[in-house]
Amino acid sequence: MSWKKVKLGSILTESKVASEFPDTNKRIKVRLKVLGVEKRGIENEVEGATKQFVRKAGQFIYGKQNFHKGAFGIVPKELDGFESSSDLPAFDVDKSCLPEFLFYFFKQGNYYLELSKIASGVATQRINTSQLFDLEIPLPEIEIQKTLLKNIKILENNGGEISSELIHQLELIKQLRQAFLREAMQGKLVKSTNTKETGQQLLTKIKAEKAQLIAEKKLKKEKELSPIIEDEIPFDIPEHWAWCRFGEMSINCDGARKPISQTERQHKDKIYNYYGASGIIDKIDGFTHHGKFLLIGEDGANLIAKSTPIAFIAEGKFWVNNHAHVLDFIDDITKIFMTYCLNTIDIKPFISGGFQPKLNQANLNLMQIPLPPLHEQEQIVAKLEDLMAFCEDLELSIKESQGYNEMLLQQVLREALQGNTVINE
Repeated sequence: MSWKKVKLGSILTESKVASEFPDTNKRIKVRLKVLGVEKRGIENEVEGATKQFVRKAGQFIYGKQNFHKGAFGIVPKELDGFESSSDLPAFDVDKSCLPEFLFYFFKQGNYYLELSKIASGVATQRINTSQLFDLEIPLPEIEIQKTLLKNIKILENNGGEISSELIHQLELIKQLRQAFLREAMQGKLVKSTNTKETGQQLLTKIKAEKAQLIAEKKLKKEKELSPIIEDEIPFDIPEHWAWCRFGEMSINCDGARKPISQTERQHKDKIYNYYGASGIIDKIDGFTHHGKFLLIGEDGANLIAKSTPIAFIAEGKFWVNNHAHVLDFIDDITKIFMTYCLNTIDIKPFISGGFQPKLNQANLNLMQIPLPPLHEQEQIVAKLEDLMAFCEDLELSIKESQGYNEMLLQQVLREALQGNTVINE
């Protein structure tokens, strides 16, 4: 097998054809993480040097400041004649080397990350053309390059199909998790062992205990909530369950919340968790709450997207800012049941605001909540915890397969492009 070591300076010639009539609508940019070369938006046309150079299809191009971050590629046909500054130099490639071979050499095994070792500069790390020209690569004969590239694309296509299938499997697990949660909230996940106890009895007990707390001045008197009418009921539940307003069966503890700016927190000892709308965002030297509580995001895009849970449990001593509601309940099992419930039901009708979605306390209290008796809540929570753990194990296995698939592909490419092995036709 005929391979030789060559310096890039012997096969690359920098293109320095200046644009006679620079056009801000014909600019090139090179994306990070090997995401390719594309047209640059007009609003971003200024990049370092103002002089522009004409680029041709098939040229190798890279970003001086970001080569080691994956900013390199081949100029595609549709961008032939477009321009870039000297910060994005482009090169004609000698006929002894296919431009795509050079591209894959830097891509394989994320080899481009190793270029950070030669990047120079204080304020910004750059790789200049002289440093690029000094790099050596193993270069086979042109026919071997063609064979390698052909088989690399087959490998990438196969790897892409596997990756797509794994992504599809992750989506199916997400759907399975939601199906389990929906069935749980509709009373279909477990069969009750005692239908003599009812959700209405539990609600009556909760109201009585809240009234006692109000009488003892441990809880402020709350605004009476309107009864739920038939048109408000979103789905059917077992007859021995009850529909109630969230405010009827919860104890709001928002009064103790207190926001602390990031600047202030920088000077605090990092002892207790500091919570925001989506969970822990910092640590601080004090706490606003002590015990076990249900926290619910009050604002932010996550209320709509639900990319992370909007409801979660916080325990011990912790601090909460004004971006999360703090709720307590008569029984701990209800806290956990309500965590699952609020992450399952549709809360969009109770969200106000456009650009900044908000779930205020008044709307939170109005939510319609399915309430099973306590013993059934325990059954549901136990079953859900088993099913969620099962889903998490499946997800972990698939993510490990994704990592292994990518690692194997990169290893094969590295071995092939370093001249250590050949991928046969």
